[in-house]
Amino acid sequence: MPHFFISSKSYKDGYILINDKENYNHIARSLRIRKNEKLLLIDENAVQYETFVVDVNEKEIKVKVTQSYKSSRGLNFDLYLAQSPLRSDAQSFVVEKATELGIKGLYPVRTDNCALAEDVILKKVDKWQKIMYEASKQCERAFVPVCYQPDSIENLMKKFDRVIVFCERRTSKTLKDIAPVKHNENLLVIVGPEGGFSEREFDFFESQNFEMLTLGNLILKAETAVTVALGNIIYEFN
Repeated sequence: MPHFFISSKSYKDGYILINDKENYNHIARSLRIRKNEKLLLIDENAVQYETFVVDVNEKEIKVKVTQSYKSSRGLNFDLYLAQSPLRSDAQSFVVEKATELGIKGLYPVRTDNCALAEDVILKKVDKWQKIMYEASKQCERAFVPVCYQPDSIENLMKKFDRVIVFCERRTSKTLKDIAPVKHNENLLVIVGPEGGFSEREFDFFESQNFEMLTLGNLILKAETAVTVALGNIIYEFN
């Protein structure tokens, strides 16, 4: 069932009017929705509406709500990703899959071996936010995560209850060796670039007592490592 984000203000007396340009064009012109077809809508309060179309005209779509309920599509803790951006398709893959896996936000971080220059990263943020929006619609997320402006790990570490770094050389500890993530805990997961973290960065992580973990003995591409890391965290702790 197609899924779209709406404003709670568009709901009145059991009906919803869809008249914003983006949703209207997608639903009426791209999907060519017809009377009695079903739509799944969700508002900014994570209330989900199961609806069917009662009218489509040149300006708006009117749907009748058959039932509404609070969306359960989310994690029981706040998961954020700090990641060293990759080139082109690989980074698009990371953004899409991280969205599907429930992150609340993505922080692009410039690491010593980062593949992209800072000015390039700045230009890409809007594109990555659009990917998050589309991925959120496709997997029926209650909220669209935020792609933040580039930041440093030094700044980010002050904002979170807990920081986990996935490293490939400095540790043999895994998720099974650490304390579970608590309900409503604010967790930052850091994953490095294709070339890995530098020795300077490893030394910094150790000096800050970050939880440094491995994903095992297999060599993973950076985009694969992000997906595996987030997936393992959800499996172990959600």
